[in-house]
Amino acid sequence: MSNLWRLAIPSVLLLALAACSGGPVRRVSEPAASIQQLTVNADGSWKVALRLQNYSSIPMRFDSVDLAVSVGEQDAGRLRVAPAISIGPESADVVDATLAPSAMAKIVVADALAARRTLNYALKGSVTATPEERKARTFDVDSHNSLNPAPGLDGVLR
Repeated sequence: MSNLWRLAIPSVLLLALAACSGGPVRRVSEPAASIQQLTVNADGSWKVALRLQNYSSIPMRFDSVDLAVSVGEQDAGRLRVAPAISIGPESADVVDATLAPSAMAKIVVADALAARRTLNYALKGSVTATPEERKARTFDVDSHNSLNPAPGLDGVLR
Protein backbone atom coordinates (compact mmCIF):
# COMPACT_ATOMS: atom_id res chain seq x y z
CA MET A 1 0.00 0.00 0.00
CA SER A 2 2.83 2.43 0.71
CA ASN A 3 4.13 2.08 -2.91
CA LEU A 4 0.65 3.00 -4.15
CA TRP A 5 0.63 6.16 -2.02
CA ARG A 6 4.10 7.11 -3.22
CA LEU A 7 2.84 7.01 -6.82
CA ALA A 8 -0.58 8.55 -6.14
CA ILE A 9 0.53 11.64 -4.22
CA PRO A 10 2.93 12.99 -6.91
CA SER A 11 0.33 12.24 -9.61
CA VAL A 12 -2.36 14.20 -7.76
CA LEU A 13 0.03 17.10 -7.16
CA LEU A 14 1.01 17.17 -10.83
CA LEU A 15 -2.65 17.22 -11.91
CA ALA A 16 -3.43 20.05 -9.47
CA LEU A 17 -0.45 22.06 -10.74
CA ALA A 18 -1.47 21.52 -14.36
CA ALA A 19 -5.00 22.71 -13.61
CA CYS A 20 -3.69 25.99 -12.19
CA SER A 21 -1.35 26.81 -15.07
CA GLY A 22 -4.00 27.73 -17.67
CA GLY A 23 -4.92 31.21 -16.38
CA PRO A 24 -7.71 33.35 -17.78
CA VAL A 25 -8.38 33.38 -21.50
CA ARG A 26 -7.03 36.54 -23.20
CA ARG A 27 -9.44 37.17 -26.07
CA VAL A 28 -9.40 40.22 -28.35
CA SER A 29 -12.78 40.94 -29.92
CA GLU A 30 -13.89 43.68 -32.29
CA PRO A 31 -14.96 46.80 -30.40
CA ALA A 32 -18.20 48.60 -31.19
CA ALA A 33 -19.18 52.25 -31.49
CA SER A 34 -22.63 53.79 -31.12
CA ILE A 35 -24.20 57.16 -30.45
CA GLN A 36 -25.39 57.37 -26.88
CA GLN A 37 -26.69 60.94 -27.19
CA LEU A 38 -26.91 63.57 -29.91
CA THR A 39 -27.49 67.17 -28.85
CA VAL A 40 -28.20 69.95 -31.35
CA ASN A 41 -26.19 73.03 -30.31
CA ALA A 42 -27.42 76.63 -30.78
CA ASP A 43 -24.99 77.12 -33.70
CA GLY A 44 -26.40 74.06 -35.54
CA SER A 45 -23.47 71.78 -34.75
CA TRP A 46 -24.03 68.50 -32.94
CA LYS A 47 -22.49 67.35 -29.71
CA VAL A 48 -22.21 63.59 -30.03
CA ALA A 49 -21.70 61.35 -26.99
CA LEU A 50 -19.98 58.39 -28.67
CA ARG A 51 -20.08 55.11 -26.76
CA LEU A 52 -17.05 52.87 -27.29
CA GLN A 53 -17.59 49.25 -26.25
CA ASN A 54 -14.70 46.88 -25.51
CA TYR A 55 -15.89 43.28 -25.93
CA SER A 56 -12.40 41.85 -25.29
CA SER A 57 -11.42 39.98 -22.14
CA ILE A 58 -8.45 42.34 -21.70
CA PRO A 59 -8.22 46.16 -21.45
CA MET A 60 -7.83 48.10 -24.69
CA ARG A 61 -6.60 51.65 -25.29
CA PHE A 62 -8.77 53.43 -27.87
CA ASP A 63 -6.42 55.62 -29.91
CA SER A 64 -8.53 56.96 -32.77
CA VAL A 65 -12.01 56.88 -34.24
CA ASP A 66 -12.91 57.82 -37.82
CA LEU A 67 -16.59 57.26 -38.62
CA ALA A 68 -18.89 58.46 -41.38
CA VAL A 69 -22.24 59.36 -39.82
CA SER A 70 -25.55 59.17 -41.65
CA VAL A 71 -29.00 59.97 -40.28
CA GLY A 72 -32.21 58.93 -41.97
CA GLU A 73 -30.29 57.91 -45.14
CA GLN A 74 -28.55 61.34 -45.34
CA ASP A 75 -24.78 61.75 -44.98
CA ALA A 76 -24.12 63.94 -41.95
CA GLY A 77 -20.32 64.12 -41.97
CA ARG A 78 -17.35 62.44 -40.28
CA LEU A 79 -16.59 61.99 -36.61
CA ARG A 80 -12.84 62.04 -36.07
CA VAL A 81 -11.74 61.68 -32.47
CA ALA A 82 -8.52 60.69 -30.71
CA PRO A 83 -9.90 59.63 -27.32
CA ALA A 84 -6.66 58.08 -25.95
CA ILE A 85 -8.58 56.27 -23.22
CA SER A 86 -8.25 52.79 -21.83
CA ILE A 87 -11.42 50.76 -21.44
CA GLY A 88 -11.47 47.71 -19.22
CA PRO A 89 -12.45 44.22 -20.31
CA GLU A 90 -16.06 43.84 -21.43
CA SER A 91 -16.78 47.48 -20.51
CA ALA A 92 -17.65 50.73 -22.25
CA ASP A 93 -16.94 54.43 -21.96
CA VAL A 94 -18.25 57.58 -23.63
CA VAL A 95 -16.28 60.30 -25.42
CA ASP A 96 -17.69 63.61 -26.62
CA ALA A 97 -17.20 64.85 -30.16
CA THR A 98 -18.50 67.78 -32.17
CA LEU A 99 -19.86 67.34 -35.67
CA ALA A 100 -20.71 70.08 -38.18
CA PRO A 101 -23.49 68.21 -40.03
CA SER A 102 -24.57 68.64 -43.63
CA ALA A 103 -27.63 70.79 -44.34
CA MET A 104 -29.77 67.77 -45.26
CA ALA A 105 -28.76 65.95 -42.05
CA LYS A 106 -29.75 69.01 -40.02
CA ILE A 107 -33.20 68.94 -41.63
CA VAL A 108 -33.63 65.20 -40.94
CA VAL A 109 -32.73 65.65 -37.25
CA ALA A 110 -34.89 68.76 -36.87
CA ASP A 111 -37.83 66.87 -38.39
CA ALA A 112 -37.35 63.89 -36.04
CA LEU A 113 -37.19 66.22 -33.03
CA ALA A 114 -40.25 68.25 -34.09
CA ALA A 115 -42.31 65.11 -34.79
CA ARG A 116 -40.94 63.35 -31.65
CA ARG A 117 -40.13 60.24 -33.67
CA THR A 118 -37.31 57.71 -33.89
CA LEU A 119 -34.25 58.62 -35.94
CA ASN A 120 -32.28 55.84 -37.64
CA TYR A 121 -28.55 56.37 -38.00
CA ALA A 122 -25.49 54.52 -39.26
CA LEU A 123 -21.79 54.65 -38.41
CA LYS A 124 -19.25 53.33 -40.89
CA GLY A 125 -15.49 53.57 -40.61
CA SER A 126 -12.79 52.42 -38.25
CA VAL A 127 -11.64 52.37 -34.65
CA THR A 128 -7.96 51.95 -33.83
CA ALA A 129 -7.35 50.30 -30.47
CA THR A 130 -4.39 48.71 -28.74
CA PRO A 131 -5.00 45.52 -26.75
CA GLU A 132 -2.99 45.32 -23.51
CA GLU A 133 0.63 44.31 -24.21
CA ARG A 134 0.06 44.06 -27.96
CA LYS A 135 0.33 46.35 -30.97
CA ALA A 136 -2.38 48.66 -32.30
CA ARG A 137 -5.07 47.21 -34.53
CA THR A 138 -7.64 48.88 -36.73
CA PHE A 139 -11.15 47.47 -36.53
CA ASP A 140 -13.91 48.12 -39.07
CA VAL A 141 -17.19 49.53 -37.80
CA ASP A 142 -20.48 49.24 -39.68
CA SER A 143 -23.38 49.72 -37.30
CA HIS A 144 -27.00 50.74 -37.67
CA ASN A 145 -29.10 51.90 -34.75
CA SER A 146 -31.70 54.45 -33.73
CA LEU A 147 -32.17 57.39 -31.39
CA ASN A 148 -35.33 58.77 -29.79
CA PRO A 149 -36.14 62.29 -28.60
CA ALA A 150 -35.29 62.62 -24.90
CA PRO A 151 -38.43 63.54 -22.93
CA GLY A 152 -38.18 67.04 -21.48
CA LEU A 153 -34.88 67.85 -23.20
CA ASP A 154 -35.23 70.02 -26.30
CA GLY A 155 -32.80 69.21 -29.09
CA VAL A 156 -31.62 65.94 -27.53
CA LEU A 157 -31.85 62.42 -28.98
CA ARG A 158 -30.88 59.30 -27.05
